[in-house]
Amino acid sequence: MLTSTTNRAGRKILAGRSLATGLGRTGSHVPVNLQGDPQGLLVMEDGSVHTGYVFGANRSIAGEVVFTTNMVGYPESMTDPSFAGQILNLTYPMIGNYGIPGKELDEHGLYKHFESSRIQAEALLISDYSHKHSHWNAAQSLSEWMQEYDVPGLYGIDTREITKKIRSQGSMLGKIVVDNNDVDFRNINEENLVARVSTKEIKEYNPNGNLHIVAVDCGMKANIVRCLVERGAKVTVVPYDHDFRNMKYDGLFLSNGPGDPTMCQSTITHIKDALKGNKPIFGICLGNQLLSLAAGFQTYKLGYGNRGQNQPVVDMLTQKAYVVFER
Repeated sequence: MLTSTTNRAGRKILAGRSLATGLGRTGSHVPVNLQGDPQGLLVMEDGSVHTGYVFGANRSIAGEVVFTTNMVGYPESMTDPSFAGQILNLTYPMIGNYGIPGKELDEHGLYKHFESSRIQAEALLISDYSHKHSHWNAAQSLSEWMQEYDVPGLYGIDTREITKKIRSQGSMLGKIVVDNNDVDFRNINEENLVARVSTKEIKEYNPNGNLHIVAVDCGMKANIVRCLVERGAKVTVVPYDHDFRNMKYDGLFLSNGPGDPTMCQSTITHIKDALKGNKPIFGICLGNQLLSLAAGFQTYKLGYGNRGQNQPVVDMLTQKAYVVFER
């Protein structure tokens, strides 16, 4: 049977091994739908249980549940290292209809269609999965791609209900339970996720560029490197904890990334010394938080993040409105 305990935020959370009790399961039997997909559960930190059907890898996982309002671009979102450790909840209802593109590289050796070399998100939650995809550039289905990287997903989930829950109650932990194989909740905020996703070696792009940018990889998207290189820069990508203080460069770039920036103490120390110089420093997302910490400020985790590619902003200098991607 299910039991409950109270977490540090005062929320009731479920525990126990028989999550499927009351859902018609007996022993190892798992109900399936008309497509033959087995039933699975999303269990959230507040004690709520949401029933869906499994696609991708057939395994149980735990992480932090977050949402994104993107209408397209699930291959890019799922390979974004900023989503490491997170269960990605998509508000747009129909997902998988255009499949997954191939793994071609561009002239710089970067993936054309992905933000990194693998799926970074822990799992995927969607409303309606398209079992049949159709696109001229598709190489495989979304489910096949997720199986390749051992990433599970659930469909048939009311993803907008989950989004409303997160917006009203704040970010919360969750787990996908498959075949009645329960797992513990996992607090990714206690892990150094940047160390997990950062490059392990120094990489150089466009060696004959007209200026030199050192990019500290805290979970950098491939398209960031592409954008800098296509504007004529030589880009040297270094691990998040690499000591770049003795390197010669024209500008320092601090990338996006997952998790708590205070886990990156060596990076903060290096940035502190860089601030004493006169070279421009540009931080984005987690990189901006690292820059703030190095400058003596404090950071804190927001109640939830509104991730999406359809966020309206206004340029206060020109009063022009733009629709932009925000993470």
